[in-house]
Amino acid sequence: MVPDGVPVSELVSLTPPEQVARTALARAKAAARARGLRPGQPARGTAVSSGAAPGPRDPQPLSVSAGRLARDLGWEPGLVVGDLVHRWAHIVGPQVAEHCTYESFEAGLLTVRASSSAWAANLRLLAPAMLARFDEALGPGVVVQIAVLGPAGGHGFGRGPKRVPGRGPRDTWG
Repeated sequence: MVPDGVPVSELVSLTPPEQVARTALARAKAAARARGLRPGQPARGTAVSSGAAPGPRDPQPLSVSAGRLARDLGWEPGLVVGDLVHRWAHIVGPQVAEHCTYESFEAGLLTVRASSSAWAANLRLLAPAMLARFDEALGPGVVVQIAVLGPAGGHGFGRGPKRVPGRGPRDTWG
């Protein structure tokens, strides 16, 4: 509605939707004729029947269709992260999973957090073996680098009324 109460359709003559659709169809047919295509004829260079070998017109397994859909919609990175988080303990092993948690994954860089500085040092040494396991489990080139972080937070020894001066136990506590 226009502010003075008169509908827009009375002020402007609109093309009926049927006419717009007919015009678009006529343009598409003309473009196809210009390329040499005729209705009812197969496109040049395509087989009429699929034959003995599988073709694009044959039924596809659901995994192929779902994979193509995920790739076309850009979901693959999120699916890889979900698979990585879900199978974390299986991929890295139960002992490493007990002392190492997933933090983030972005552009091939996997960031993990160790439970102590000693485990962080061990994980840095185990990085090449872990990369091989990720290649085996998730596919080659998905995880290309591993960043290992030390333990998070801590006990906050520098705060409170009973604060003890000095360096304190740092991140090796626990």
